[in-house]
Amino acid sequence: MKPTDKPQKNLAMGRRTFLGGAAALGVGAGLAAPAIVTRAAAAESVIALRDQDLKFIATEETYTTDELIALNAINDEHVEYLEGTGLLEIGPDRIAKMDEAGINVQILSAHTPGVQDVPGQEGIDFAYRLNKMIAEGPMATYPGRYQAYATLPLQDPEASADELERAVREDGFVGAMTNGFIGEKFLDHPDFDPLLARAEALGVPIYLHPGYPPEAVYDIYYRTTRPGDDQTFQNYIFSGSGYGWHQEALTQCLRLIFTGTFDRFPKLQMILGHMGEGLPFYYERIVGDMSESTEGSLDKPLGQYFSDNFWYTTSAFFQDELLHLLLRYISVDRVMFGTDYPFADMKQGTDWFRAVDLPREAKEKIAFRNAEKLFGIKV
Repeated sequence: MKPTDKPQKNLAMGRRTFLGGAAALGVGAGLAAPAIVTRAAAAESVIALRDQDLKFIATEETYTTDELIALNAINDEHVEYLEGTGLLEIGPDRIAKMDEAGINVQILSAHTPGVQDVPGQEGIDFAYRLNKMIAEGPMATYPGRYQAYATLPLQDPEASADELERAVREDGFVGAMTNGFIGEKFLDHPDFDPLLARAEALGVPIYLHPGYPPEAVYDIYYRTTRPGDDQTFQNYIFSGSGYGWHQEALTQCLRLIFTGTFDRFPKLQMILGHMGEGLPFYYERIVGDMSESTEGSLDKPLGQYFSDNFWYTTSAFFQDELLHLLLRYISVDRVMFGTDYPFADMKQGTDWFRAVDLPREAKEKIAFRNAEKLFGIKV
């Protein structure tokens, strides 16, 4: 889906503006008593000081290339925006920002939707070219500072399985990134069994990043009109980072469970970003209402799959209450740090997490130890 109506002026709005506003509210949002704010801020300062030496592996960090921008941008203003974000920079400037934020490692992924909509040999060659560029470029130039998820030509599941294996075995990649719908299918479709089987055999995870919907879905759910006003930009964000992405990613997560994907591939691991894509909010309703209907069709209780087959990252959602809600339902052993750079600020993310009120052991798990375990890497 690529809207082609008259573009809006400023595509730099959205996640960055929202997060900046949330940060400005700080710990005092909704609190009337200055003394409460002062005590909370003081407590956070003590915790942040204690945890200044935390190591960080950032698990959802994005790059692009001029070729990818030309493929996926929706209009000239979008091109200008993407070029100005820092997506193209995976050299010394990004390393300097990582150092300032205290991030030891970034795990890189191609900007949504990568090459997964490119069919045939063109898509296969494009994915290989991007993966080799990352392996021979930033990963080789800055050893240990960059890891990467493979970009896959998902229009061809068999070729995707082969490219995943090549990227993992030859170039040391730690998994794969997918971006929502592949055509009009999700990964639970039997067509993708070869890829899922290969990921399970390799022992590497697949990151379920959201993506933009097919045209039919976009038209029904997200296309809005208002007389005399062009709403292309509004609808684009509505279907993406502003709302639609998170619903779509959680839907795919649930479909993977309900269709028995993890019964066929019990060791397969998936990652959900953005603090679980709404799962913590809906967890009790999903498990409570769906458990009986799936009892006869799944090998395990519904809730068990969220603990056995999924990992979760904090990417772009730097909010204490959301992290604590996630940890109410998901073990701290399954949560990893991420910033969603450059769409969110790295230093804002690490500063926030250093001040989070959790035991030191738990914070080390989220900040880097769980990622070390899942990806088989060391800070």
